[in-house]
Amino acid sequence: VQLQASGGGLVQAGDSLRLSCAAAARTFSAYIMGWFRQAAGKEREFVAAITWTGGSTYYEDSVKGRFTISRDNANNMVYLQMNSLKPEDTAVYYCAAGVIPHTVEYSYLGQGTQVTVSS
Repeated sequence: VQLQASGGGLVQAGDSLRLSCAAAARTFSAYIMGWFRQAAGKEREFVAAITWTGGSTYYEDSVKGRFTISRDNANNMVYLQMNSLKPEDTAVYYCAAGVIPHTVEYSYLGQGTQVTVSS
């Protein structure tokens, strides 16, 4: 499974960004997809995950109510809509497949996209 994340950038606190992840996988719809992030000097952390039907979603507590994960199985895409961004959301964001929600375990990890939120 190859994963390509995009959509990061430099924004101000309170702004929104939407991250996209394109997956090259014949069995994309079978995977629980998710996003992780890693801030400078910190360990990678779970952000959000979505089951293959999209029927269940999971979020890290600090992003609940602000971030929304979604997927488009027809086009092998996963999205992370990030609203009300805070400086503490600054990190490299990674798309992953085969995620175990609320852990840092995954089967495949894409390259990251930098999100920087200025105060």
